[in-house]
Amino acid sequence: MSEQVDVQTHGAVACVVFRNPPSNFGTIALMRDIADALARVDADPALRAVVLASEGKPFCAGADLVSPNGFGARSDDPLREFYDQVQRVFETRKPVVAAVQGAAIGAGLGLAVAADFRVAAPEARFSANFTRLGFHPGFGLTFTLPRLLGPQRAAQMFLTAERYRTDEVLPWGLVDRVVPAAELRAAALALAGEIAQNAPLALLSTRETLRGGVAAGVRDALAREHAQQLTLKDTADFAEGVRAMSERRAPRFEGR
Repeated sequence: MSEQVDVQTHGAVACVVFRNPPSNFGTIALMRDIADALARVDADPALRAVVLASEGKPFCAGADLVSPNGFGARSDDPLREFYDQVQRVFETRKPVVAAVQGAAIGAGLGLAVAADFRVAAPEARFSANFTRLGFHPGFGLTFTLPRLLGPQRAAQMFLTAERYRTDEVLPWGLVDRVVPAAELRAAALALAGEIAQNAPLALLSTRETLRGGVAAGVRDALAREHAQQLTLKDTADFAEGVRAMSERRAPRFEGR
């Protein structure tokens, strides 16, 4: 357990709930706590499926780009530390259902896509907003998003950096079920419960077959993404993108 993550059990389903108010920004510590919780679920034979959920209005509004706990951490390479924990998330063995009630932006989109299924509220919004920040996509999304949506839809999300409504991405396969926000957690638990009633060894082996190579693909993608992000984080465009996001205005990029 941690102040940011706890695990609630519902029969054979674990509900991993995370919080980092007000925006649930991803940090090294938060990602480590999520990965630790998923590892504990993997180690418990009584638990067969997982719901990944957050508290508050957003699911996860992105990575923390500026604070001491985020990419602004006083470390030789905080991005590398962050991605070490992301890799652990993708190594979880049991089926995961994400309950997405609000913004799943940037790293938040990556976390939602790391799950096997996504149950979303109509108010949820999805965005790969990296280029709007003057940044390269991360969180393994250059591997996972084309795998899920196909290369054309993924390119649309990456290159427009637009926010997409739940009803827009439902036919793409980014969302599996849409339910009212008040019913979201219950619906995600119900889907995980459907999964958990099946034979546990068969579940593990079937998921491994279906997701064969995902962890390795993410590892390779993270290496490429990390290298590009290290280059771009020192550009004037990235500084402007972060500034514009903080000031809630359109960025003025100059290509330098």
